[in-house]
Amino acid sequence: MTIELASAADVDALAVLSGELGYPATSAQVASRLADFPADHRVWVARTDGVVGWIHAYVARHLVLDPYVEIGGLVVGEGERGRGIGPRLIEQACEWARALGCDRVGVHSNVVRADAHRFYEREGFVLEKRQGVFTRRLD
Repeated sequence: MTIELASAADVDALAVLSGELGYPATSAQVASRLADFPADHRVWVARTDGVVGWIHAYVARHLVLDPYVEIGGLVVGEGERGRGIGPRLIEQACEWARALGCDRVGVHSNVVRADAHRFYEREGFVLEKRQGVFTRRLD
């Protein structure tokens, strides 16, 4: 398995895996999003015979905190789970965070994703708080 930065050639696989994560998207939507990311975002793919997983990480900047790397999404194909792909993708994001001088990597995970919570805890993440997510749709 190899881990490398995603390219425009990967958008079909990224879209399929986004759907497995619960965020359906077309290849065109994924291509547009990938192309629009600023310099402090990265998407890495895990490859075996094709793309079997991806991680999106970015530098989170807040007035009240020093910058840190946040995982914006992580998915490994259903048939590929349990093979160490997720941990390798997380380590890639952690290496990038260290290179940037960040002292932590964070992730938000929906309360209903108990399996994901156990995975992140196995990978050394600690639950720091629970919070609501509020959205105001604009006309």
